[in-house]
Amino acid sequence: MSVVTEVSPDGQKLTISIKGRFDFAKHQAFRESYEHKALNAVVVDLKDATYLDSSALGMLLLLRDHAGGDHSDIRVVNSSIDVKKILAISNFDKLFDIS
Repeated sequence: MSVVTEVSPDGQKLTISIKGRFDFAKHQAFRESYEHKALNAVVVDLKDATYLDSSALGMLLLLRDHAGGDHSDIRVVNSSIDVKKILAISNFDKLFDIS
């Protein structure tokens, strides 16, 4: 599976791991990973992501809106150097905690 989710034992944190290309083909699976969950904290793990495009940026914005917008606690972790550059150019470093 290319979008893998894990909820922490206390139910407070959702981790979404992306494997392979993070593009429009993952839209449905990505949305379903968080859609019916109460979100206190979300971690998007891009360790195994090989590619990220503009539709992935849109999916991250939809996740942010679902999680509470400015009040959301979303971290994007394990980004490659190239992905960090894309996120920085898009000013996503102002919207998400990126590491």
